[in-house]
Amino acid sequence: MKRTTSALLAGVALALASCGSSDTTSEAGTDTTAPVETTLVESSDTTEAATEPEAEVGGAPARIVSLSSTATEILFAIGAGDQVVAVDSFSNFPAEAPITDLSAFEPNLEAIAAYEPDLVVYAFDPDGDELATAFDGIGAEAIFQGPAATLDDVYAQIADLGIATGNEDGAAALNAELQSGIDAIVASLPADGEPLRLYHELDENFYSASSNSFIGQLYSLLGVANIADEADVDGFGYPQLNAEYILQSDPEIIVITTEVAYGADDVAARPGWDAMSAVRNGNVVVVDGDISSRWGPRLPEFLQTMADVIAGASVGS
Repeated sequence: MKRTTSALLAGVALALASCGSSDTTSEAGTDTTAPVETTLVESSDTTEAATEPEAEVGGAPARIVSLSSTATEILFAIGAGDQVVAVDSFSNFPAEAPITDLSAFEPNLEAIAAYEPDLVVYAFDPDGDELATAFDGIGAEAIFQGPAATLDDVYAQIADLGIATGNEDGAAALNAELQSGIDAIVASLPADGEPLRLYHELDENFYSASSNSFIGQLYSLLGVANIADEADVDGFGYPQLNAEYILQSDPEIIVITTEVAYGADDVAARPGWDAMSAVRNGNVVVVDGDISSRWGPRLPEFLQTMADVIAGASVGS
């Protein structure tokens, strides 16, 4: 599922504010700089609620609404899937998630209330506690989990959802699986050699992700040299580069996502870019925008994809 460039950049601004993905970027996604406003809609148009609630066991919530695609993935991965009665329009994974037209960015309180939730999990609320207060008004507990800034944030959010849903063991198992998977990928990397220069492109305006961003920290685990770091003088995490800077930096790997409206061939066709190492060696890589922008259970999948790319580029360089 794709987002517009403005939504992508807005997502980045929100990720930084919380400190992470279109026809351009995804949930953690990333961004220009215009902040996004969360609008609480109270309309007469309601979405048909799910039918019967699951039986409540030990005080655990029986009817969960997720307005965060990352939280949705976590809930199903820790064993809380049967408790989830509705998810937002971007929550397209796993396949069994009860996707609806609920908006994570403009929540319709009446439509959410129609599902009779006892717990709502959400990731975007630039107005502070407005949504938490609104959810309390419909009798639902609320958990805000903004974009993760570090891997420790990821593990903490998973543990918190485990406690909140009565799935502590499932959360602990998921965290152990994530940690061991990430450690194994990092351990498999070559211990020597010069780090490859990498450029992660967020959109056609050359916004990138430095090592100060969440995804940039993942790249750091893989031992690459991120060309955006030198340009990120204020530590924002998502500096805007320009074509001349990128050409001079001569990245050996260029990463774009499925959230942008162009592909590897379009990048390679840009004036002068045919002389760039990444283009010459066929290392303009398109990664799944959902996986690369969500800070949840599929992190090892993204890291393994990039580790394979780096290994292949090292052989070809």
